[in-house]
Amino acid sequence: MNNKKIWLSSPHMGGNEQKFVNEAFDTNWVAPLGPNVNGLEQDLESYLGQHAAVAALSSGTAAIHLGLVLLGVKAGDVVLCQSMTFSASANPILYQGATPVFIDSESQTWNLCPIALEQAIISEIAKGKKPKAIIAVHLYGVPYQIEAVRAVADAYQIPILEDSAEALGSAYKGQKCGTFGDIGVLSFNGNKIITTSGGGAIVTPTADLKQKAVFYATQSRDEAPHYQHSAIGYNYRMSNICAGIGRGQMEVLDDHVAKRRAMHDFYADFFMAYEGISVFTVPNDDYFANYWLSAIVVDPLLANGLTRETLRLALEAENIESRPLWKPMHLQPIFEKYPYYGGTVSESLFDTGLCMPSGSNLSDADRERISTVLITILEPFF
Repeated sequence: MNNKKIWLSSPHMGGNEQKFVNEAFDTNWVAPLGPNVNGLEQDLESYLGQHAAVAALSSGTAAIHLGLVLLGVKAGDVVLCQSMTFSASANPILYQGATPVFIDSESQTWNLCPIALEQAIISEIAKGKKPKAIIAVHLYGVPYQIEAVRAVADAYQIPILEDSAEALGSAYKGQKCGTFGDIGVLSFNGNKIITTSGGGAIVTPTADLKQKAVFYATQSRDEAPHYQHSAIGYNYRMSNICAGIGRGQMEVLDDHVAKRRAMHDFYADFFMAYEGISVFTVPNDDYFANYWLSAIVVDPLLANGLTRETLRLALEAENIESRPLWKPMHLQPIFEKYPYYGGTVSESLFDTGLCMPSGSNLSDADRERISTVLITILEPFF
């Protein structure tokens, strides 16, 4: 059997990235500013619409951190955060010296539960600390319950920092993810829909707020002939070389989304025959998911004793990468001492969920090999 590694989600070049990178070298724009940075920002603004103003940064984590800074989060403040997410959603809360308060998921989109969110707000206000911000995540490219979460946020006048790191290309009722929050966040890490090697972006509703983000991202240098600083700054701007990769990637973004969605359909069709294994899918047609990662849930009671871990280890033995869902933040050693509101939805999903190989560069041969291996693994259980 072909034992070449099948990755969960590897970079997928479109072909024109080198052209923009070469231009950066040819013109000596090897710096954290330049034509590619400007061009990538313009491409993203055009793609997102909704009057989005985008600043390209060194990472999605940097974008979350600057988002908190722009929202005025300071030491001692409370920030509400979706528990089921990657740690980069929550780490910047601690960068600011603020206190993270984690919220359970709901079962439809696996994202921030509006009911638990409101319970957390009421409880934290009763303790004397009105939350300063809400971090809502579009998990695996599936939009969160946009209207329900916004209704709660607006009722208590708390801004939303929209973590769209996994959701470039996803939409709700035709509006692109990244534009629903008071501030949005994108990621271009190597495993995302498109990549700049590393990198990310902050999405703001106005050009003035974008310029404020750029100010902080370039060490908060004041207008002066010398280096003068009146505020704490950060070295968070994207390089012109990385932005060149991103400009080439933007040309193939829609194609990458279509191919990720095709991988989701592949798994939906395959697992239809197996009781107890369900594929994570949007609740209805209002939601358009890029399906950055296709995920399944394995119910051992219905799947004749098959577990998520049995399946993962069997795939690993065949050199096929899969990965458990994000371990909720409130279960992580670094965060377990902080408050948590909700039930056990995220915990249950972590125990039973598995992300399958989902890359836009997977071939028909890769899919055939995945299905052949899966049939071999599942045969003793069904």
